[in-house]
Amino acid sequence: MSGEIVKRLVELEKALDPNKLAAEAYNYFKNITPIRSGNARRNTRLKGNEIQADYAYAQRLDDGYSNQAPQGMTKPTEKFIQEYIKKQSKG
Repeated sequence: MSGEIVKRLVELEKALDPNKLAAEAYNYFKNITPIRSGNARRNTRLKGNEIQADYAYAQRLDDGYSNQAPQGMTKPTEKFIQEYIKKQSKG
């Protein structure tokens, strides 16, 4: 039984690798970023484990200005991360 637990912990550790988690969160964030001209998505980057929205109206979009993302991008991405971790934990 303990061997199975160790195996599961190793799998969970791999699944929750900060780099992998950051990449998953970044992809989700970028995909839900509103698109009109493509500028917002084009200027959203992952630097290390940090998502950076490098455009003047980033805060406005995140505050729900666009009908395409009425909840912004940060809060839905936080929920995505929580669900991702929960899903990986259940494996």
